[in-house]
Amino acid sequence: MATLVLLHGLGSRREVWDPVRPALDARFDVRALDLPGFGLTPPSGAASVPELADWVLATVPAPFHVAGSSMGGGVALELGRRGAARSVTAFAPVGFWGPASRRWCQASVTAARACARAFGPGLPRLAGTAAGRVALFGLFFGHPTRVDPAAGVADARSLAVAPGFRAARDAFAGYRFGEPGALTDIPVTVAWGPRDLILPAFQARRAGRLLPGARHVRLRGCGHLPFADDPEACAGLITETAAGA
Repeated sequence: MATLVLLHGLGSRREVWDPVRPALDARFDVRALDLPGFGLTPPSGAASVPELADWVLATVPAPFHVAGSSMGGGVALELGRRGAARSVTAFAPVGFWGPASRRWCQASVTAARACARAFGPGLPRLAGTAAGRVALFGLFFGHPTRVDPAAGVADARSLAVAPGFRAARDAFAGYRFGEPGALTDIPVTVAWGPRDLILPAFQARRAGRLLPGARHVRLRGCGHLPFADDPEACAGLITETAAGA
């Protein structure tokens, strides 16, 4: 089986991919990674998109297919740009922002982290109601009531304690997508959810201009993390993109 590397976003963890794993595990040798300072991986000093790409290449032998979400989408595109990836699927990748939308991304995820810390022991009770899930997860999901309460609480707690959060967030200030490099030679899909409140989907227009040879997709009804909103569509995009290689 071909290797598929899955990369999460800022403050997240590898379990964000769980809704799409059954479909992907049947087709690939899946390596879902916790990036340094997130999930179960301790900080390594890597924080910026290029540094995280270096870390991935030191962790998994290239070439491989790669899919990434948000910050992980930026890392996935960087791996493709360097020629390390056989295909790239990026969901709402960082780097296609202007100064204001980049600051909004940093501030909104920081606010979500502060809320997760503030609610603390009350998170399970809040996540147990539909209204509570909207309050807790509405920033990230197009359909927050569909989020599994236990998984959502675990994600919120991981965001609250991630030691790599501040360095990775601050490194966004120096990052914008630039030279496409080897991305012009491999299949690339860039997907955005129209209900994305973290990296609003108008940034897809800039992605389209900078990557005219890529496939650009709108994930109907989806938010910033579309995997729970529409797992079938997300798994299908990754599989179809990889098949193009």
